[in-house]
Amino acid sequence: MKKTLQILVQIAFLALFTLLFINGKIQLWMALFLISIVASFWLGRIYCGWICPINTVMRGITWAKRKLDFKEFKIPLFITKPWMRYLILGLFAAVFIFAMAGGRKLPVLPALLVIGSVLTLFFPEELWHRYLCPYGTVLHLPAGKAKLSMHIDPEKCINCGLCARVCPDAAIEKKDTYHEISKSDCLVCLECSRVCKQGAISYQNTAC
Repeated sequence: MKKTLQILVQIAFLALFTLLFINGKIQLWMALFLISIVASFWLGRIYCGWICPINTVMRGITWAKRKLDFKEFKIPLFITKPWMRYLILGLFAAVFIFAMAGGRKLPVLPALLVIGSVLTLFFPEELWHRYLCPYGTVLHLPAGKAKLSMHIDPEKCINCGLCARVCPDAAIEKKDTYHEISKSDCLVCLECSRVCKQGAISYQNTAC
């Protein structure tokens, strides 16, 4: 039921994004994103896992690649440098501000959707979610303070690694006897909880 609901929500927001683009009002999407930044202090990166049109399209591409047994390239090491995500964010902000200040209607947001989708054809989703997406970089910090987040119960976890294998953002780290989810990187996509056979993963208050 949760999976069906999530898909319906994602399709609805993708349709909204498309309508705004067709009607030349795509900048209104930024208002939704700003609300998501505030919400991430409580809900984590819910925008990424449920609302973001880029993620919705990327999930579809990943599903198709698995069905076709399409082989992916490894993520280049230089892109995994910590400063890379902030460089990308800086470039995105500069282009966005330049467009707004000059009254130009550059298709920055649709361009990101195209770039993210094309990259996902050849690389794991982690490349975009963790290193290149400017939205993800902005949400990374407030999400780390989120009151609600995905949590793995160390007493139930048997360290099988299924959750880590399905995480699209490589947000799950292996410990000695259990796995742990990074709140800052987690997309709240619920994929990990769906594959956990021990029922060890849930979305709960982890602020305390």
